[in-house]
Amino acid sequence: MSADTIKDIVTRAKKAAPGLSTLDTAVKDRTLLAMAVILDEGRAAIKAANDLDVKKAVEGGKDPAFIDRLKLNDKRIDGMRDMMKEVAALKDPLWKVIDRKERPNGLIVEKVRVPIGVIGIIYESRPNVTADCIALCFKSGNAVILRGGTDAINSNKVIYSLLKKAASLEKLDEGVFQLIEDTKREAVDEMLQASWGIDLIMPRGGESLIRNVVEKSRIPVIKHYKGVCHVYIDLGSERNMALDIAYNAKVQRPGVCNAMETLLVHEGAAGDILPEIARRYTEAGVVMKGCPVTVGILKAYDIVEAREEDYYTEYSALKMNIRVVHSIDEAIAHISGYGSHHSDAIVTNNAASAEKFLREVDSAAVYVNASTRFTDGGEFGLGAEIGISTDKIHARGPMGLEELTIYKYIVRGAGQIRR
Repeated sequence: MSADTIKDIVTRAKKAAPGLSTLDTAVKDRTLLAMAVILDEGRAAIKAANDLDVKKAVEGGKDPAFIDRLKLNDKRIDGMRDMMKEVAALKDPLWKVIDRKERPNGLIVEKVRVPIGVIGIIYESRPNVTADCIALCFKSGNAVILRGGTDAINSNKVIYSLLKKAASLEKLDEGVFQLIEDTKREAVDEMLQASWGIDLIMPRGGESLIRNVVEKSRIPVIKHYKGVCHVYIDLGSERNMALDIAYNAKVQRPGVCNAMETLLVHEGAAGDILPEIARRYTEAGVVMKGCPVTVGILKAYDIVEAREEDYYTEYSALKMNIRVVHSIDEAIAHISGYGSHHSDAIVTNNAASAEKFLREVDSAAVYVNASTRFTDGGEFGLGAEIGISTDKIHARGPMGLEELTIYKYIVRGAGQIRR
């Protein structure tokens, strides 16, 4: 795809954005509901295209976690359909007055929520991202340019064409959402230079993709590099709860960024907890690595000693680390040193320990007595998410409608001049 083609796409998005920012909420919601219907009706076409992508990935030797992220079955198509309905039901965030002050000179100063403008999304193997990003950007008044990866190109094209058809029912500007179908890296490079027309870039994918985007982009980037998430089982925690949370956080869907990569266990609970959780992990096919104390406790299991670099690793697979710690302070220090500030959890019956963990663990989502797998826009009641941010500027955690807005000041006067 030529530089001129990318320029044309960005130009159309920039032109469409102002009209989208003032589009009536009823029109947006009607369009989203039409999108839900057309996804439902088009599931056969979606699955046929997805089968092509999955077949190619299998033939290319992609690992099971990758295939899981790529696969669209009826349940996941239902999820895309239902997400459209949920986003339609959410309150429109635009033009909401965040703050209002009347100054002594009579000026009325309002802080009002507005769209960011044009958002570029660069993503890899999850085709449902196409639907999520279109829904959230559209409802929040942002034009969006999508560039998916080679592995999901057939799925992305069909989903995009269906949603485009639904949008045409309202005769919307075609620039409100666009898909770059060229999967060559040069298309991304051109996109990342278009600071004149794109206001924000959000990459979704592996760490290498995200670092490449950050290094090359002339546009602000919101991202998380990886999800190295932890569960810490405290001394005196409720045993069955601890076992269930530790199992769910790793096994329920290991290929996603909010899955646990390292289990930390207080030394006073390790002798009781570790043999049982190791039994469950082994039955699920989890490859375990452990600190010397863990390896000693789990002699009956197939476990190898973890290396230093393993604690920094996002496995995105049925692999994990286990470490025994002397205290909650050591657990927090481990998370601070090895974690990615994504999602971390403590299992405890001690209120003081829970509060200490919540205050001292510097992550986008911090849990007490719940699995890290809940870090998700839908689970947080945001309808869906455009991505998860571990940044500390503008937005953090799952990015839903409000996180896709910024604000401006509207000042109303009656002839005031500054003296």
